[in-house]
Amino acid sequence: MKIRVLGPLSADVNGMSIVPTAGKPRQILALLALYPGRVMPVPTLMEEIWGTELPQSALTTLQTYILQLRRRLGTAMGPGAPGTAKDVLATRHGGYLLQIPADAVDVHEYERLVLEGQQAFEDGDDQRSAHAYRKALSLWQGPALVDVPVGPVLEIEAMRLEESRLVTRERRIDADLRIGRHAEVTAELMDLTARHPEHEGLHSQAMVALYRSGRQAGALDVYHRLRRRLVDELGVEPSPQLQRLHQAILAVDPQLDLASGPRRSSTFDLYAA
Repeated sequence: MKIRVLGPLSADVNGMSIVPTAGKPRQILALLALYPGRVMPVPTLMEEIWGTELPQSALTTLQTYILQLRRRLGTAMGPGAPGTAKDVLATRHGGYLLQIPADAVDVHEYERLVLEGQQAFEDGDDQRSAHAYRKALSLWQGPALVDVPVGPVLEIEAMRLEESRLVTRERRIDADLRIGRHAEVTAELMDLTARHPEHEGLHSQAMVALYRSGRQAGALDVYHRLRRRLVDELGVEPSPQLQRLHQAILAVDPQLDLASGPRRSSTFDLYAA
């Protein structure tokens, strides 16, 4: 079985989709897929489907949805399968679980690659770090669970995954900047700063990328646009780190040059002290 949640939900067995068309069974499948090999308690599944307003028939209806999923799974597995649908979508005391390997679900492969990229970054191997982060991000096919109606549980999971995606992009860009790919990431950073107009880390990366591309005025303009937004809408000044980066660009600080100065955990931290 292969399941994708980083984009439209898909779940294939022997080349046959087992994803139901109805919304609530899709929610159950998505939630179980996020935690393969772990029991998902019945109350959690009910909360996801109905929130706090449980119908009187909630337990019976949930069991019906599980049965529907097992039927689709059994059809895809075929009569010659070594196990049964009940072995894969198993009942345990108080809940249900998908008995499949974690790497059968794209989100777990994504998280493994993110850890690999972070370890490589900490080891000083920026090429390997950027490569691992790029592979992780390539698994995304759109917003997480984009075609699944989300209840209170899946909503938190989707938000967590989207935040992780943004952090991973920021880390990948840091690695790219360290290996001299400032020209390649500039357009991406312009798009990201437009989408996240108050994100100081992304703005600092854009400033460094523009500066290293010989566009000092553009780097300064990024700072001033962010500062105006922070002051006008939030009543705060940019962080001390970002202010120091701004001054460094004005002063043509050699620390901004590629492979110069002490290695920090990120571009934004270059002027943290």
